[in-house]
This record gives sequence, structure tokens and C-alpha cells, in this order.
Amino acid sequence: MHFRFAYGLTMSAMEVLVCLPRLFAGLGVGRLSRRRLPKRRFSVEKRIRGFVFFALLTTLVLPLPASGGEEEVLNEYQAKASFLAAFPKFVDWPSDAFSAEQSPLLLCVFGDFSFGTSLAQATRGISIRGRRVEVRWTRKEQDLRACHILFVSRSEGKRYGSIFKSIQGANVLTVGETSDFLASGGAIGFLIAEDKLQFEVNMGAASDAHLRISSNMLALARHVITRTEAAKS
Repeated sequence: MHFRFAYGLTMSAMEVLVCLPRLFAGLGVGRLSRRRLPKRRFSVEKRIRGFVFFALLTTLVLPLPASGGEEEVLNEYQAKASFLAAFPKFVDWPSDAFSAEQSPLLLCVFGDFSFGTSLAQATRGISIRGRRVEVRWTRKEQDLRACHILFVSRSEGKRYGSIFKSIQGANVLTVGETSDFLASGGAIGFLIAEDKLQFEVNMGAASDAHLRISSNMLALARHVITRTEAAKS
């Protein structure tokens, strides 16, 4: 029940994010006002995005119900799907990461399929800076470089070295779900701590992929690993 409530709030928050441009249009921020007050508009929009993102993620860190069996796995992957759908709003990719101005943002899943329809539902209707989010279930390593976000299933834990080598130099935000994912070179790792789904960030891996992660997102990470910390470990 806790999860259904959190998931509903998450979807509502995501709808607000999708509608932000229309919201600002309704507030009378037209072309003329944008030219006159660009800094103020950006500041207001940034604050609203930060507030919505905070509301979004804090709903997701409610306790996950320990229902057991297939239902527990479904709950976990519904929450992960919501995180994955939210991440693109707060990550900047280089312009040359896309083949064309209207090219979709590709969210790929590699490994065992555990999401069911959750990921497709969570990303439905989402547009990131004019780009729709497209979900792909990828089977071959040679296809991974085309992804913008790559979720690597725990089933591929023994292949991390090969996977990261195949995307070396590409602008791919890697997301995993095992305890050694960040240490292996991943950028974002899911974990369940205190019965809550949370995430950690490896800034070195994100920087190597030439990606910028919003401070709003970093503020809600359980742990942010700097390049210096990664080198020491």
C-alpha cells in the first residue's frame, strides 16, 4: 500500500515536470519577458524543477513493502523504473550525443528482463528538452554505444569489464543494481538501505562519459563518490 501511494505521487510529479513549459507559458513568460528577464526566469524554473524532483524522489524512498516473492520483485522494479524515468530530467548530454535535433533519448535495458511493463509506463509521454524517451531492450554489447541511459541487470555482473569496454568514450549514463557496480566503473548504482530504494553516484564515471548531473539529484543521493575517492579505492 505504501508503494502504491508513493508510485502514484511519483507519476503525478513526473506529469508536472512534463508540463513545466506550458506552466510557464500560462504564467505569462513569453518571448519578450524571456529576453528581458532571462536570469530570473531560469532561476524560478530551476527552483520549481528542484522542488518537484525533491518531491519525486522523497516519495520513492518510502519503505518498500516486504510482501515476498514475485510481488516484492515487482514493487522494487516499479520503483527503479520511476527513478530511471526521472534521471534524464537532471542529466545533461553533449549535443553530439544525438544524431539529430529531434532524435529520441534512448533508455536501454541490458540483461534479464525484470521490469515487465513498468519502465514503458513510467516513460510514456515524457519529453526531455524536446526529445521523447524511447525504451529499448538491448541484447548485444555492440548496440550499447547508441544508448543514452543504460541499465545493466544484475544478471550481467560477471560481464562488467566487457560492457564498460564496449561503451568506452561514449556518452552513456550507466545504471546498475549490484554492490560492486560503481567500483567496476558504473555511474549510478541502486541499493536498498533501511528498507528503502536509494542510489549512489560515481562522479568520475559520469565525467568520463562527458555528462553533467544536476546538483538537485546529487543532493538526494545516498553517497556521491568523487574521482579522488574512486582512485583511492
